[in-house]
Amino acid sequence: MNKELIINVNPTEITIAMCEDKVLVELSKEQCQTGFAVGDIYLGKVRKIMPGLNAAFVNIGHEKDAFIHYLDLGAQFPSLQKLVASNTPGKRGLRVDTMKMEEPIEKSGKIGNYLQVGQTIMVQIAKEAISTKGPRLTADISLAGRNVVLVPFSSKIYLSQKIRSAEEKRRLKRIASAVLPKNFGVIIRTAAMEAKDEDIEHDIQTQIDRWKKTTMAIRKNTVPAQLLSEMNRANTIIRDSLNESFSQIVVDDEAMFREIKSYIHVIDPEKEKIVKLYKGNVPIFDNFDISKQIKSLFAKYVSLKRGAYLIIERTEAMNVIDVNSGNRTKAEDNQEQTAMDVNLAAASEIARQLRLRDLGGIVMIDFIDLHKAQNRQALFDEMVKLMSTDKAKHTILPLTKFGLMQITRQRVRPVAVENTSDVCPTCNGTGKVEPTVLLDKKIENQISFLTQDRSQKFIRLVVSPYVAAYLKRGIFSIRRRWEWKYKVRIQIVEDQSQSMIDVHYHDKKDNDLINIH
Repeated sequence: MNKELIINVNPTEITIAMCEDKVLVELSKEQCQTGFAVGDIYLGKVRKIMPGLNAAFVNIGHEKDAFIHYLDLGAQFPSLQKLVASNTPGKRGLRVDTMKMEEPIEKSGKIGNYLQVGQTIMVQIAKEAISTKGPRLTADISLAGRNVVLVPFSSKIYLSQKIRSAEEKRRLKRIASAVLPKNFGVIIRTAAMEAKDEDIEHDIQTQIDRWKKTTMAIRKNTVPAQLLSEMNRANTIIRDSLNESFSQIVVDDEAMFREIKSYIHVIDPEKEKIVKLYKGNVPIFDNFDISKQIKSLFAKYVSLKRGAYLIIERTEAMNVIDVNSGNRTKAEDNQEQTAMDVNLAAASEIARQLRLRDLGGIVMIDFIDLHKAQNRQALFDEMVKLMSTDKAKHTILPLTKFGLMQITRQRVRPVAVENTSDVCPTCNGTGKVEPTVLLDKKIENQISFLTQDRSQKFIRLVVSPYVAAYLKRGIFSIRRRWEWKYKVRIQIVEDQSQSMIDVHYHDKKDNDLINIH
């Protein structure tokens, strides 16, 4: 698989597109210098305790108060608070590797026993603000590097489940044990399998240095304040995803180009040559055929091969995906095999669309019915395999007897491209309006009513330019015929703001006579 990272930089935001074999699979956007990104560490003040939710709201400087649940405090929260309290002005600051650890908190405790309104706490953003919700916080702080994740107030070494070799496990544990100070733990990532001993040691030491700077920043700032900023989104993706399958990283901004090249020089010098600066006259996304693929994010219908297609509906409660065979069944005799082929093709596209649109929450997929149990199991296994590359936490359930598959998927950042819309004022969301061929008859009925029942001698019709042109067309126009028939003066006024079939009836003083839709 050939991976590419295409980065478009403008003054307000950075847009990052990840492609696999020239097909867009992920799209990320980062606002420039806004902060409050996943991984950022803040010094916050407790604003409100919510006993019913066993949670609290914390002011970290965001326009909305951030949320932290009791279970997100972390087992070593008392030790973290002791460290924060010791680093206030006028007090001698403690260090994690020399301090005595406090008793861990209970799993079933109450948040009111550990937090009070006005209390200063150190927190890390676990989920960015999305829609009307503020950021989600955790006090179980960790610092991520390319090969490891440093965990202060711990003494354990964890390894990625994808590391299977017993010899490799021993090597990685030996390296970490030799470098880690007291009261520091580490999670060794899958990328460490390909790393040299000195690279892993350097990564651990880098994260320890970042932690020291974070604790030193407590003294220098007043609440609320940012203590540590996560690296920009582009470097985060590179840190987490860079491997042998990356063929190029292309960016259209020289400053970002230098920053990325410098970062890759530190983590993987051999890959430095794949970073390229784009200087073309055509916009970078147009040049790499990404703009067209981004537009498909708004599409309700997604085409598959040989006439099959998906229908993707986003609702408040869940996301629904319907798989349709289109006209394939007309040309195929074996319905079970046809259904299986369409479902497998749909599964591949659905896995891509979930990442591309960053669909979160509950996703319900209506596959074409399969009658054989082995086919249903094979489809489930294929979906699990396809979703294995999705870094978002997710759970996939087997197909029900109705052919439905349920997926839950976590989203920690706002969706990159939000499809916002209002309900149509003409059809009120139904998608249907009265036929235009009957509109002139409806207007005539109203004119008849106004002239014969209300004795109106003058009527001003306020209509859309489309309707106005139709009523005034020709020498013997519809308007002239109405004037002669009903003995009334009719003035037609065009209004660009009118919907196509809206008609307003005014008198000479511009008072409404009737307002119909």
